[in-house]
Amino acid sequence: MSQTMPAPLVYQASLFHDSLATPEFDFSGARRIALDSRSWIEHIPDWLEHPDARFRELMEVAPWLQRDRWMYTRTVIEPRLTADYSDLAEAPRSLRAMAAALSEHYGVNYRSLWVNLYRDQHDSTAWHGDNIGRIQAESIVPVLTLGASRRFLMRPTHGGATSTFRPASGDLIVMGGRAQRDWRHCVPKESTPSGPRISINFAPEQHRALRSMRYMD
Repeated sequence: MSQTMPAPLVYQASLFHDSLATPEFDFSGARRIALDSRSWIEHIPDWLEHPDARFRELMEVAPWLQRDRWMYTRTVIEPRLTADYSDLAEAPRSLRAMAAALSEHYGVNYRSLWVNLYRDQHDSTAWHGDNIGRIQAESIVPVLTLGASRRFLMRPTHGGATSTFRPASGDLIVMGGRAQRDWRHCVPKESTPSGPRISINFAPEQHRALRSMRYMD
């Protein structure tokens, strides 16, 4: 996989002022849905306080890269930008605070993370399961949305009905149980204009061994 610097990013920030102090988190609105007897997904609306401030921070400081990868018979450009924090200690303080809160709540040691930027409706991620599913049967994978709301789809690995979620800015989606082995998820392209969306993907310690192979959310 090669990496190139992206073109300068252009976005319109919120007109509201948000504090850049250490963020606060609210798990009280969590709604867990059983995908099957061994897999689940949890949607926590408004989990993050002041999401606009976090969005602006990452747009400005994240080390965004445009990546490409080999697929089947050719090299393709990934339709999104990515910033990788393979060592959590190198991430902004706000992201370290998020990881600490998630680690405490779910009992998982989140030690690294990666951030994706879907610049508009044309950016996307194809159907996949995170590589953590290759090394452990069960996992808990949180994904935080900042910015525009985009569809987040899930369907069984071997075919079946698709479940649609549309997390808003500050909402947390958590995939648990065997969701990375028995299910696939994606962020599809949209047919109507969309503003930029950032997803923050928290990786358990075991995931670091597969970092170079990871197919981004």
